[in-house]
Amino acid sequence: MPPFADTATWIAVGFAVGAAVLALGASLVLLGIVLRRGRASGEAGAAAGGRPTPGRRDLRDALEAAREESRRARLLAEIAATIDLDEVLRRTLAAAVEDAAVDAAMLSVRQVEDEPLVATVGMTAEEASRQPVATAPPGGARAVRISYRYGPDEEGVLREAGTELIQGGVAVPVREGEGPPIGTLAVFWRSEDRGPEEGEVTRLEQLAATSAPAIRNAQRFREARELADVDALTGLHNRRFFHDTLGRECARAQRYDRRLALVVLDVDDFKETNDRLGHLAGDAVLAAVAERLHGAVRRADLTCRVGGDEFAVILPEAGERDAEQLYRRIQFAVGSGSAGPAERVRISAGIAELRPEDDPVSLFQRADDALYRAKQAGKGQVRGAGESA
Repeated sequence: MPPFADTATWIAVGFAVGAAVLALGASLVLLGIVLRRGRASGEAGAAAGGRPTPGRRDLRDALEAAREESRRARLLAEIAATIDLDEVLRRTLAAAVEDAAVDAAMLSVRQVEDEPLVATVGMTAEEASRQPVATAPPGGARAVRISYRYGPDEEGVLREAGTELIQGGVAVPVREGEGPPIGTLAVFWRSEDRGPEEGEVTRLEQLAATSAPAIRNAQRFREARELADVDALTGLHNRRFFHDTLGRECARAQRYDRRLALVVLDVDDFKETNDRLGHLAGDAVLAAVAERLHGAVRRADLTCRVGGDEFAVILPEAGERDAEQLYRRIQFAVGSGSAGPAERVRISAGIAELRPEDDPVSLFQRADDALYRAKQAGKGQVRGAGESA
């Protein structure tokens, strides 16, 4: 683990734990004051026949407030206690929906080169795609209230599908200190007679401020890991990164009900090329193929060399049809002109789309089996996991 990540993590944890201790201490002082008042009022109430008194009600309210403050402090401390980016996002969303009146939440985080990383809870993938909170509130706004109106046809279709419509929400920027926003945190509700209260916005801002340094620290740690997970010959991600990332993307897709596709590719007759031209020339062919692969994929796709002349592409938010279209682009890019010292190179591929019962191993195995069928069928072609031949 990089030293800066470890140091930053413990600093963040220390601050969070300190905040939790201060909050608990303040709650205990308040509780002591109320207890003393409660005893005095209770004695007066007993003299009046045992009826509930304002002191007893204050005591119950203080106890509930102390529990709530302690629970919230614990949730905030847990966010800063991990450097895994997916876990930071999950814990932030879990804290966001702790309010009983909140039905769903979304966290959108900027990335250097890729599309924003979006995580949600309490909403479907289709609902998430319709939310206007992919970027931070404009003009330096503290918060933005979101109100929804649906057309009669659209509302009817959604209600017939059993969907309770999102009626409103509020979004706040996620930023470190006075720096620029690094993302947006939003909560939503499905009740028509509901609006954000000042205390609710304040708690959401506090949550965003707590999660911001944890998110940036986790992003830096992931970037450092990625530098160590690059294949020296091709410049693509290596086999270890592929399996780690496939596991993470499978878990995310299943957690948020998202689509995920996998393409496994192989250079046809590569052994013959190696034997005919030599291993150095073979390496040059692989480097050329990798460069064209990288140029053909989407920015959101993850291209890896998984061993020898075998490559794989992970396609988040994509299905089998998208994967097949990607293969066509790759086939054209690789086959147009010589690849290093080789005059012509062909690529075979197997594709698979994530199923509910899949895990990373079964998804890869289905794509790899499809690749084998493509090879058996004559090479230079693609097969889907659902095809029998």
